[in-house]
Amino acid sequence: MTLPRRRFLQIAACAVALPAVSRVAKAQTYPSKPVRLIIGYPPGGSADITARLTGQWLSERLGQPVVVESRPGAATNLATEAVVRAAPDGYTLLLVAPANAINATLYDKLSFDFLRDIVPVAGIIRFPNVVVVNPSLPIKTIPELIAYAKANPGKLNMASSGNGSTIHMSGELFKMLTGINMVHVPYRGGAPALTDLISGQVQVMFDNIPTSAEHVRAGKLRGLAVTSAARSEVLPDLPTVADVLPGYEASAWYGLGAPKGTPDEIVDKVNKAMNEVLADPKSQARFKELGASLLPGSAADFGKLLAEETEKWGKVVKFAGVKPD
Repeated sequence: MTLPRRRFLQIAACAVALPAVSRVAKAQTYPSKPVRLIIGYPPGGSADITARLTGQWLSERLGQPVVVESRPGAATNLATEAVVRAAPDGYTLLLVAPANAINATLYDKLSFDFLRDIVPVAGIIRFPNVVVVNPSLPIKTIPELIAYAKANPGKLNMASSGNGSTIHMSGELFKMLTGINMVHVPYRGGAPALTDLISGQVQVMFDNIPTSAEHVRAGKLRGLAVTSAARSEVLPDLPTVADVLPGYEASAWYGLGAPKGTPDEIVDKVNKAMNEVLADPKSQARFKELGASLLPGSAADFGKLLAEETEKWGKVVKFAGVKPD
C-alpha cells in the first residue's frame, strides 16, 4: 500500500520530533533518583568541603539527594574518567577543578579529552592561593622574595602538594614571569608540605588560602601576597602578586561538569539550581568564610573559563617542563 504524500510527511516529521520530545520529558522528570557528584580528591580538603556543601544545597533545590563520591588517584584523572564513561543522563556529575585544565597538557596520553568529553554545567567558587614563607627568612614582600631568590639561585625550596597541583603551578607561573630559580619540592598532599614549611624544612609555598590563613594570623608563617587579581577579605592586609607582576593571577576554582551528550535541558536545570544556590545569602556567607568568591553564570560562561584555564596552564606546564608524578 502506498501512503499519500501528505501522510508520509506527517509520519516523517513525527519521527524527527520524537528525540526532542523525549529529551524534554526526561528534563521535566529529572531528577527522579539520587545524583552522584564525583570528586577526584580524598575527604577533608577544600574540594571535599565544596562538594559536600554544594551537594547539600543542590539536594534542597532538585528534590533528590546529591551524593558525594570520592575517587582520588592519578591527579583526579580516575574521577574524570569515571564521569566520562557514565551514562549522559544527568545522574553523574563531576566536581571540575584546575587539575582538569592542567592535566590536559601535563599528561601525554589520557583515555579522554577533557574539553571534548566533559560538558560544562555551572561554576561554583574561586579562591586564591597565598604566598607564604617561613618567618626565619629575611623576606617580607614579593620584591624582597624576588631579590633574595636572584641573589641566592637554587637555595630556596618551594613546597607543593604535588606535581601539577594548583599550588605547584602558581609557583611555576611566578618563576616564569620573574625568571627566578626556586627548587620545587613536591609532597603527597598539602598538609605534609605545610608542616615542613612551618618547621623550616622548606622555605616558600603558594598555598591555598583556607589552609594557610590561620597560620599566617598566628605568626607561624609570613604571608607576602595573595595570588588573585584582587585582595582577599580573609587576609585583607596582604597585597596581590599582581601589584608587582601585572597580569599575574592564579587561583583554585570549582564547578560542575557532566558526560558529553547530557541533554541541554538537564544541563540548564542543574545550572539554574546552582545559580539559585549562589544567590542564597546562607551559601554566600559560608563560602565567604572559606575566602571564596562566587562563579555564577551560564554553562557557556563556565565553559569559557575552562578553555581559558586549559590554555593558560598548558603554557606554564610546557615552559616549566613539568612531568606527572
